[in-house]
Amino acid sequence: MELGGFIAYLVSLAIMASIYAVFCLGLNIQWGYTGLFNIGIAGFFCVGAYTSAMLTTPKPTGIYAQYVNQIFGLNLPFVVGLLGAAAVCGIIGFLIGIPTLKLREDYLAIATLGIAETFRLIFNNEHWLANGPRGLMGLPQPLQGIVSAKHYNYIYLIVVVIIMLFIYLLIERAIRSPWGRVLRAIREDEISASMSGKDIFHFKMQSLIFGSMVMGVGGALYAHYTKSISPDVFTPLYGTFIIWVMLMAGGSGNNKGAILGAYVIWGIWIGTSFMTDLLPYTLKARAPYIRFLLIGILLEIILIYRPQGMLGEEKRVSKLLEE
Repeated sequence: MELGGFIAYLVSLAIMASIYAVFCLGLNIQWGYTGLFNIGIAGFFCVGAYTSAMLTTPKPTGIYAQYVNQIFGLNLPFVVGLLGAAAVCGIIGFLIGIPTLKLREDYLAIATLGIAETFRLIFNNEHWLANGPRGLMGLPQPLQGIVSAKHYNYIYLIVVVIIMLFIYLLIERAIRSPWGRVLRAIREDEISASMSGKDIFHFKMQSLIFGSMVMGVGGALYAHYTKSISPDVFTPLYGTFIIWVMLMAGGSGNNKGAILGAYVIWGIWIGTSFMTDLLPYTLKARAPYIRFLLIGILLEIILIYRPQGMLGEEKRVSKLLEE
């Protein structure tokens, strides 16, 4: 591989790792700081991607309209797509939280898992909404035309990293405030937090909504990077399982760990594709399953030998910048 091609490959890897880091930051708010067991990340991934796609693409016209069924096509700017994705995912998080957050933790897991698959099936079966299983193509990208299409990924990497860092700083500011300390108190002991006069339900709801909105932004970033989306992308394996592995590997309850875990695990995930290329021809058809097996084994090793993750949770959170 030539040097230019190798650098382009690393840029593409960094873009996807940064997008997954956004998902990890959203999950860290819910699980790492509040203890909310959300295993339906793929649903917010899906809704965020489709919302931004339908807001930013023009509605099909002419001959093209015969092949693409899309009820929305507002042709709005990229930023509006991000904000719309965050808003819609926040509303969905709110609706899920109303019936589940007053129950035991496993009810939230059941609800989020079910709603994730429901949204995927809705977009797959309702052709009038977003073109059914064929999905949407030709999604616009921000700052197009500044450089050639061959070098555009460098621009998009900068965009994604800026958004990721903004979300990171926002969460850091929030989690080191009294609000963030209440979330940790709820995670550690709900009864004690309640006896201190804290409204457990409302703080859990705020955490669920905040994390869901961050995940919606991640879905939008993914959609505009790939420029095409379809329901088969948002499966639990790619949309939920690998994100949990990233957070556990980096360090639950640590935003730096969430980002580090995303980069490390995505690098390993890509690396396993080279490993499976070395398999005998008879096993190549099973390569995807072998990759999932390797990631699963890695997660087991992390949980056994390094349960706190690579960085572990930060114990002191009262100051944003320590002297």
